[in-house]
Amino acid sequence: MTHCPARYDETLGMWVVDEPAEVRSVLLDPATFRPDNAVVAHTALSVKALRVLQGAGFALPPTLANNAGESHRPIRAAVARFFSPARVAAVEPLTRRLVAERVELARAALEVGAVDLVELVAAEPPALVLLELLGLRDVDVPALKAWSRESLELFWGWPSEDRQLELAHSAAEFYGWLRERVVAARRLPGEDLFGVLVRLGLSDEEVCAVAYFLLIAGQETTTQLISTAMYRSLTESVELDQVLRESSSVPTWRRVTAEATMVGDVELPAGAPILLGLSGHGGPADLAFGLGIHRCLGAGLARLEARVALEVTGPLLAAVEAVEAVPPMIELLSFRAPARVLVRTRLQPC
Repeated sequence: MTHCPARYDETLGMWVVDEPAEVRSVLLDPATFRPDNAVVAHTALSVKALRVLQGAGFALPPTLANNAGESHRPIRAAVARFFSPARVAAVEPLTRRLVAERVELARAALEVGAVDLVELVAAEPPALVLLELLGLRDVDVPALKAWSRESLELFWGWPSEDRQLELAHSAAEFYGWLRERVVAARRLPGEDLFGVLVRLGLSDEEVCAVAYFLLIAGQETTTQLISTAMYRSLTESVELDQVLRESSSVPTWRRVTAEATMVGDVELPAGAPILLGLSGHGGPADLAFGLGIHRCLGAGLARLEARVALEVTGPLLAAVEAVEAVPPMIELLSFRAPARVLVRTRLQPC
């Protein structure tokens, strides 16, 4: 059977490209396949939701994932310093300690009943490690986690108008918090993320845009990757690269054509939205993090955190079993993972 290099999905209203070689070609040509739609809401926002966002001054100008212009390089370079190989390697002890502490909490909780490993083990360590790397203090981590999940749903989900309104209020609250951090950084710029971006000469909106998605993508997608890896480990022996190849927490990403062009032998018109398959289509593990100038800045960190999580939780996972054969899932356009991994102590045979 011949594989079509690009096919139009009428339900999504997008051209789907999931053959790894074609995905690679698209990602490595940001001039033809632009990232302009990377962070645009997949479901058109209602007037009420837009008003809430506008009331908070919410704006996401081109900065990182949605930027193919000249400003992309200096912004990316400034942020990349926080994720250097040396800095990432240095947080392994912290990562290991945070996961180990939560595994012990899970063991204690299992003596009473079932435990959700997403909430108890996978949720907070990636956020705490990210905040350490970015030099950010006095952050309400549960609030950050809620803001993150709700923003992902707002921009990559299919929320109803009523749900959109709830999510817009959450995004506006998050954006307001970001603005407060920017104001503080302008008064006294430090060496943290906000101070670095302010000294780079970015506008308030640009600083907020960088921080908005960095604080989400830098930890929530890792929580989701760890959740997927733990869930799969309950029933099979699985390596991290296998999870990335087959069921990454970021299985797709978007692009849009700058002009009429070819993908394989299929012609796409100018302005055609494209959904790229990053995982689950026989490609290499690293494809899950993208390629080229927009490759995930936190790829090394995510790999370290997921590897450590699997190592530290291994004995626990061997001693428990899933309560639900199929857990409730986070099912968004570009994000997929178990919403919970409910386990109980494995019953011993008589």
